[in-house]
Amino acid sequence: MRGAALLLALVTAPAMAQEQPATAPPMVVVRESEVEVREPVPHGAIGMSTAYRISDAAPQPRRMEFRRRVLDVGAAIGEHPIKHDEVYYVTAGEGVVISDGVEAALEPGMAAYLYDGAVVGIRQVGEEPLSLIVAYPVDPPAAQ
Repeated sequence: MRGAALLLALVTAPAMAQEQPATAPPMVVVRESEVEVREPVPHGAIGMSTAYRISDAAPQPRRMEFRRRVLDVGAAIGEHPIKHDEVYYVTAGEGVVISDGVEAALEPGMAAYLYDGAVVGIRQVGEEPLSLIVAYPVDPPAAQ
């Protein structure tokens, strides 16, 4: 039985090696200053922020969002349910993240991994703006 499996692997390996992989789209390089937008903080909270929607510059379809957001002093992203896993990574300032009622302090070099189905939010604390990277998957395009 093992010999048959080995023979099958040897016979099919060359054919599999000849298959052409799907062509990936060309890479996209984004200068964040070109995607910078001043706007109110999302999800019904208070304050203003600067959003850098980096992945918006990538053509569709894409499989993830990658953004930077800087919350002004006193600003907060309101609590909201998420339908995917999500990561908040702090690059500057201090914040308090909340997930399903549990709070944790964040500072530069710290990340909060938030889970699908949680109700999450984050607020700036301290004297300087809170800069964070936000990354999460996007829904795959519907099959046609």
